[in-house]
Amino acid sequence: MLFMKNGSKLLEELITCCKDKCRCNPIRGFSAKQVLEATNYFQSYCYSTESYYKWYKGTMDDRPVLIKKYHLNDNNEAYRDIAISSRMSSQKNVLKLLGCCLEFSHPALVYEDAENGPLSSTGGINFNSLSLSWNMRLKVAKEMAYTISYLHIAFARPIIHRNIKPTIIFLGKDYLPKLCDFSFSISIPEGETQVKDLVTAGTFGFVDPSYFTTSIITEHTDVYSFGVFLLVLLTGQCAIDFSRHEIEHNICFYVANLVEKKQFREIVDPKILEEEGGISKEKELQLQAFLSLALACTKEEREERPLMIDVAKQLVKIERAAC
Repeated sequence: MLFMKNGSKLLEELITCCKDKCRCNPIRGFSAKQVLEATNYFQSYCYSTESYYKWYKGTMDDRPVLIKKYHLNDNNEAYRDIAISSRMSSQKNVLKLLGCCLEFSHPALVYEDAENGPLSSTGGINFNSLSLSWNMRLKVAKEMAYTISYLHIAFARPIIHRNIKPTIIFLGKDYLPKLCDFSFSISIPEGETQVKDLVTAGTFGFVDPSYFTTSIITEHTDVYSFGVFLLVLLTGQCAIDFSRHEIEHNICFYVANLVEKKQFREIVDPKILEEEGGISKEKELQLQAFLSLALACTKEEREERPLMIDVAKQLVKIERAAC
């Protein structure tokens, strides 16, 4: 019964996605028995990046896998996650969906393994609290910008992610960044530039204030969230931190205050400043350009923000500036 009920909901979501006339990658079906054996009956818990699902490590077909088990699915987020993940899994910077199990009350999604886990809320490596080098942070930002740009421009109906943040970016072999979790994603109707959704989705601190007040979603909705992500990478701090001064709980206000005081080095994560070789003139220019781009992405007026493809191109220029 659960399989039929969940399967019909997934089919509805897949049919909706197929309106773009694009091919979804095959979705393999796994049994509850396979998932339970792979996770030792869900005793192999490893990460909690969201309140409505948990991650488990496992082994299937003699290969390591990650299994995302939903325990809440009020608005069919899991089915949307499966449908869009299946369309995006051929992208090298997307965590590859191998299949799913529909035999539980809520779906379980099976992914390729990402040996270095998700980023932490401060942009470091989650499981061992290590920080990334500046060059690695820049690489992660650039590759994620192009991946989000692909969502915006590759389909007849642009897909807006709506929940960009560090903890839904996993690091695979050689620290290759991989985007996952498309549960809050929404498509803009073909030929339109915006869509309205009265249910605000996203994470506190990353949600576009224009979207929050108007319920209108555009490509710039993701640009704002990505700009906050850039600030997290640059500062090594959380998007929301209640240990900061009251008016600086939000990272955008925290950084704006330091910019106004012209305290640039106070903005940059000390771990970056302490890297071998110190801060050369070229590196300082890189950091300043990175900050300027983040500030442009987080402008309050959405029309003043760049498009994601322009953000990606600018990050390439910043990266090449060190060569």
